[in-house]
Amino acid sequence: MKLCIAEKPSVARDIAKVLGATTPKQGYMEGNGYCVTWTFGHLCTLKEPHDYGPELKSWSLIFLPIIPKNFGIKLIPNKGVENQFRVIERLVEECDEVINCGDAGQEGELIQRWVLQKAKCNKPVHRLWISSLTEEAIKEGFASLKPAEDYKNLYLAGNARAIGDWLLGINATRLFTKKFGGNKAVLSIGRVQTPTLAMLVQRQKEIDSFTVEEYWELKTKYRDVIFNAAIDRLKTLDRAEKGLEYLKQNPFEIVSFEIKEGKEKNPRLFDLTGLQVEANKKYGYSAENTLNYIQSLYEKKHVTYPRVDTTYLSESLYPKVGGILRSMTFYQELITPLLEQPIPKSKAVFDDSKVTDHHAIIPTEIPPSRNLSKEEKLIYDLVAKRFISVFYPECKISNTLVEAKVGTIPFKTSGKQILEPGWRVVYSKDAKEEPQDKDKEEEQTIPEFTVGETGPHEPMIHQGKTSPPKPYTEATLLRAMETAGRQVEDEELRELLKNNGIGRPSTRANIIETLFKRKYIEKKRKNLYATQTGIQLIDTIEDELLKSPELTGEWESKLRKIEKGEYEANQFKEELIQMVTELTRKVVDGKGKVITLQEEPEVKEKKKKESAPKKELQSWEETKCPKCKEHHLMKGKTAVGCSDYKNCNFKVPFEIFGKKLSEKQLLDLIVKGKTSKLKGFSTHPENVTEGTLLLSDDFTVQLN
Repeated sequence: MKLCIAEKPSVARDIAKVLGATTPKQGYMEGNGYCVTWTFGHLCTLKEPHDYGPELKSWSLIFLPIIPKNFGIKLIPNKGVENQFRVIERLVEECDEVINCGDAGQEGELIQRWVLQKAKCNKPVHRLWISSLTEEAIKEGFASLKPAEDYKNLYLAGNARAIGDWLLGINATRLFTKKFGGNKAVLSIGRVQTPTLAMLVQRQKEIDSFTVEEYWELKTKYRDVIFNAAIDRLKTLDRAEKGLEYLKQNPFEIVSFEIKEGKEKNPRLFDLTGLQVEANKKYGYSAENTLNYIQSLYEKKHVTYPRVDTTYLSESLYPKVGGILRSMTFYQELITPLLEQPIPKSKAVFDDSKVTDHHAIIPTEIPPSRNLSKEEKLIYDLVAKRFISVFYPECKISNTLVEAKVGTIPFKTSGKQILEPGWRVVYSKDAKEEPQDKDKEEEQTIPEFTVGETGPHEPMIHQGKTSPPKPYTEATLLRAMETAGRQVEDEELRELLKNNGIGRPSTRANIIETLFKRKYIEKKRKNLYATQTGIQLIDTIEDELLKSPELTGEWESKLRKIEKGEYEANQFKEELIQMVTELTRKVVDGKGKVITLQEEPEVKEKKKKESAPKKELQSWEETKCPKCKEHHLMKGKTAVGCSDYKNCNFKVPFEIFGKKLSEKQLLDLIVKGKTSKLKGFSTHPENVTEGTLLLSDDFTVQLN
């Protein structure tokens, strides 16, 4: 018997259907010589400090740094997880061969390997590696299973990342909490979280310290075209007025007139960060929400694997492009011109040297059905149009540059005209709907000028004010994380910097959400701002290694090298151990001060160390669904349920057996699996009026 282990029940069902394993059993499907089971995302986690010694449960500076000799893993303490693991453990013992069908990425590899390690698997293991969940892709994947050994470095990188995050997160968080938290709250430090916060704090300080200055510019109007003086901005009105008088006394003359034809390159296909940036700019979606929408589209088989950081396709995909385009019937008007001639095979789209485990996000040949949510439809539309646009011709433009003078003062103006729209046709309707950017000057239509021509002109003064740096939005913060804080507009240069970005495409959304959860940042409209707590925390950290995006980017580069077999995972671990040891010594020996918190009144009343973390659990959006372990919870009008309710079906109503539950009682029931003893039940079938509510193994609610 061959045992297939998928990362979640819905994916297991897709695989089981293709394999003919259609007989449902408790925790798996069976048939045709296969058993197909699943995890709920992570079933295992790294052991906690107290698992290495009971004394480490206490947060005390004398026990720091905590550095286990050997890092161990354990099951996540949850009844559903334990039951499912027992199913997997038994099937591993009974099978002849294991096929790892986990998510085809670093995190997916880690999840599966930890489970197999915990189950003491000694059977041969193969790897299913696919980029979409269509029936064709699953069949192709099973026809070309890979040896598990091929992905050993991927696992080593994932394991090194987890250990690195543990070493720094556990030690630095305890260290700063005990030294600077004043027993009021947990001060959370993270390998990627802290340098991300540092970028926001730095921008905040630049904005706060910015001094607005007035300036004046000289302009003139000639033949209905506005020309700008090509001199430095004037700092006083007096100088501007003198300049205006000079302009009035001198004639306007054209010095040069030049038209250059050029091309605007097609936009690149989406990687996950690019999609999150576009969705934030266009629809205001958070990075986490965009990830959830595209993941849902992937699981519904409409798009390829989304957690990718490349904007290229492998050359082997080229023959399939025509079929995918033909299946996208909703976009027939845009696709018909493409199919009238051979699809271009551009190096800007197809390049094996730029593709590692996965290619860019593109549609599959399975078009979406009508039952998608509005958000999923909009995200699919972004992916579909970007896919179509890369096969259109480049946009041809003409750039006009005109230089002139008034007396001795030089003037210039420029204009752009689209000669052949090319790929811009795909976005022509979008452009009409989008509001114009107020900061951008309107493009002028430039008439034909002759060098040496002169004529009457209308000089004027334009008064302006200098602007502070713009606050980060989620879109600009994601780009800054991708390039470790460097300002990069050019897409090709940005592609080169990805290896030194901070975080991974799949984790950046979660990092931003963690900063919100910890109250280190807040959102006002689309803009992100560091809170007073966030600013104080960064100011307290003197060690540059902890808060420098560039240095964190270097660690990220080493993790990628581990993935490629070019760097030793143990060396990465030793470097972090050394850093954590030195950091601990410096902070323990240094001066202490207490960081002021955002919400002091509530914190002051609670003296328990755990008060802050418990408070964080009050948000449903930050609580994982106990059933699928993948999605977060949402609060509706009558119940709290999984945000992926269609597939998961988990929900708990506000009113149970005639009693309306408080937020805390609901939270206890869902997170802890039971409430305290309650009274006031009025509609129980056996007339029970008081007792404890329990969340059973099948995720129904019982009154005990």
